[in-house]
Amino acid sequence: MNKSVNDNLYETRNDLVKEIVLLSDTQFNSKPDMNKWSIAQVCHHLVLVEKASIKAIAWGLKEIDSTRVERKKVNLILLDRTKKFKAPKIVEPDEDSFEVQQIVYLLKDSRKKLISFLNTIEDKSVLAEKSMKHPALGELPLDQWIEQIYLHERRHIEQIKEIKLLL
Repeated sequence: MNKSVNDNLYETRNDLVKEIVLLSDTQFNSKPDMNKWSIAQVCHHLVLVEKASIKAIAWGLKEIDSTRVERKKVNLILLDRTKKFKAPKIVEPDEDSFEVQQIVYLLKDSRKKLISFLNTIEDKSVLAEKSMKHPALGELPLDQWIEQIYLHERRHIEQIKEIKLLL
């Protein structure tokens, strides 16, 4: 896999863990208001997105008649926090409380599974050739599905910083 993609996945996840690891479980589960997610829920959402992305990439790789699609400026779309997205049901976080260490474990586990999965792809060039429909971004080349994981995480790290200021 592309070194910068690996570096971005690693760096972003480290930044995320640094943002949450010193929080108490109470802070972690506090909602800034009733209609907003807690930091715990934001993190659970990130775990669910990573797992769903692995499935989507796997499905995309199996598609025989998947066509090459135009690349999108995923970074501009995802890092623009003035543009709001509604999370699909499949990646909506639980309402339950979480412990910080429990989420740190889930984050480590989902990232380990992503890296293991990506390491099973022998010909990485196929990731740019095949595509899969993304719920928020439309038809995306599979390599951009990988890119959107850490960009989406960056977006939510900024959200977490904002929530921390409100607590």
